[in-house]
Amino acid sequence: MASPAIHIPHGPARSAHLLQRTTAEWRERGEDLLLFAYGSLIWRPEFEYAEALPARVLGYHRALRMRSSVNRGSTHQPGLVLALLPGGSCRGLVYRVPRAIGEEALPQLWAREMPNGVYDPRWLHCDTPSGRLRALAFTLSRRSPNWTGPLHEPELLHIFRHAEGRYGTTLDYLLRTVQGLREHGIRDMELERQAHLAARHGLCAPP
Repeated sequence: MASPAIHIPHGPARSAHLLQRTTAEWRERGEDLLLFAYGSLIWRPEFEYAEALPARVLGYHRALRMRSSVNRGSTHQPGLVLALLPGGSCRGLVYRVPRAIGEEALPQLWAREMPNGVYDPRWLHCDTPSGRLRALAFTLSRRSPNWTGPLHEPELLHIFRHAEGRYGTTLDYLLRTVQGLREHGIRDMELERQAHLAARHGLCAPP
């Protein structure tokens, strides 16, 4: 079941509140930490895990429609990162992080994914070869000011050309995600369409 929404404005205070709440929810279950990866966590998890399972979430889909002013863009030129938006389904991975490691991994993950508290962390049901598991995922509401809505090709190309943040460019993020998904047998047609768009305009090699 999803955690209830909170109404603290985006920023460090919201991020800290959500970390405290999510940590308490996890500890209450007394289990290993389960994380649903659908983007950069697939190709750059940065934490130790005991198991990685192919997984599918119903009710959410992956989309490159969240503004990023830190990780893949700046306040001057916002970039884009992936989010889970309501509707559809999404294939990814569920990582099983041992409890002892999770106590350290969760705050580190928060610093990476939630510097401004933009995502809505939720415990989602994930269908895996080991059955249905409840894993933490980073979702986004369409009411969020960081949701871009539909983007036209000229807007995407401008972002691919110019947006860069502390972890690199939006375009590199897109290309590495497409490759990381393929390595796990996942083809995301919308992300691949966006990567081919960049290639047609000479911004990268064909993916």
